[in-house]
Amino acid sequence: MGVFSKHLRYREAGEQANVNNVERFGEPVKSLFTSTKVWTLHHHIDIMDDQNRVVYQANTKFPSLHDKTDIQDADGNQVAHIERKLFTLHERHFVTMADGTQFELSNELFHLIKDITNIEGLGWQLRGNIAGLNFELYDREGGVIAVIGQKLFSIHDKYCIDIYQPEHEHTIVAILVTLQHMIRDRENASGASSSSSSSN
Repeated sequence: MGVFSKHLRYREAGEQANVNNVERFGEPVKSLFTSTKVWTLHHHIDIMDDQNRVVYQANTKFPSLHDKTDIQDADGNQVAHIERKLFTLHERHFVTMADGTQFELSNELFHLIKDITNIEGLGWQLRGNIAGLNFELYDREGGVIAVIGQKLFSIHDKYCIDIYQPEHEHTIVAILVTLQHMIRDRENASGASSSSSSSN
């Protein structure tokens, strides 16, 4: 675990915060953990606290060209709505929070030479890349908001997120769900490209 706990920041609920995160940012205020289930009719993500209690759920109806996803809290209250918009060169995910706040993320995030993505509408930045399985979310002043770690080799697509600015929890959760969708889209596109190349 030594090397991996330092560089791969995913951990299970109940385990201590990642040593690298603590050294750089201190102990997180709280942490959340996700587990994804993919069924025929919809894509479902459970977001749990450190006691494994479901605190948010994200559901995507299929088939859905625009990947329309709704996030609700444990009481069924709407938290956010996410939609994918298709463009010629890249796709964007638009997020509308329950309070009307809107922002967007672009799949330019996955250019390996570009490891900083501006979250348009918030002035925040997401730093990291899919190969590293780690992402850091910063506010417009450069303060850390949250750190996201993805589990290596997980059939349930698991993530953990250490939160340092809990007042933004709903927005952080919406970004986390959007990020999971973007990574899944990237993996699906890579798989389709690989199978196409091998059949030629």
